[in-house]
Amino acid sequence: MDLRLDGKTALVTGGSRGIGRAIAQAFVDAGASVMLSSRRAEGLTESAAAIEAARVDQTGEVAWSVANAGDPEQAAACVAATVERFGQVDILVNNAATNPYYGPIIDIDQGRADKTVRVNQSGYLEWTQAAWHGGMAESGGAVLNIASIGGLTVEGGIGWYNVTKAAVIHLTSQLAGELGPMVRVNAIAPGLVKTQLAQALWEAGEEKISRRLPTRRLGEPEDIANAALFLCSDAASWITGETLVVDGGSLCIASGSLS
Repeated sequence: MDLRLDGKTALVTGGSRGIGRAIAQAFVDAGASVMLSSRRAEGLTESAAAIEAARVDQTGEVAWSVANAGDPEQAAACVAATVERFGQVDILVNNAATNPYYGPIIDIDQGRADKTVRVNQSGYLEWTQAAWHGGMAESGGAVLNIASIGGLTVEGGIGWYNVTKAAVIHLTSQLAGELGPMVRVNAIAPGLVKTQLAQALWEAGEEKISRRLPTRRLGEPEDIANAALFLCSDAASWITGETLVVDGGSLCIASGSLS
């Protein structure tokens, strides 16, 4: 299947590294113009240069705009900058996330709890609102939320992060119902992917964790990018309100479906 995004403009939050950068690369390679966003200009300039150097399609453009994913005013400004640069926003990828606390949620302090909700949950709504009012309400489009399989199960250590991801899954369904037929809203729930954000979860035990998975390997950012390209392309034009699990089979193991 040849998945193309020719003539489309995508805005990707958390686009300076990991899953966000991989999604941006896949979109550019499919012919889209992409606006990268994150908190620091240094990471964005490096990411934009790397995407340009690796691109296999010269149709679209790559640009970047600094914005804090948890600040609604900066979200609106980034959407406005995207429209000014490219004329429209057709695709929004809510990918930016934070996890400042590790441990039992019964012991989390209010500051870190609020920060996690602000970026991972409220931020996804606010960026979607900005894109909707920035043109999607009239011209249509697609929103993709990056959730997590943690939002579908229970585990120690990152429980509060997972609570926010469970909220993202429900938010996806709610927005799909409200914004259709103009805008499709879907989510991806990745398993353990080899990113910097998740490094503490996989680095020391990668081989052991991989042996437990049916695929016998951890996820790479490109695995999520491939799914993102499908869900944001016209090939998925009759799919909305769904959360696609991309986890190498780890939920099968957790539920006891496989031994």
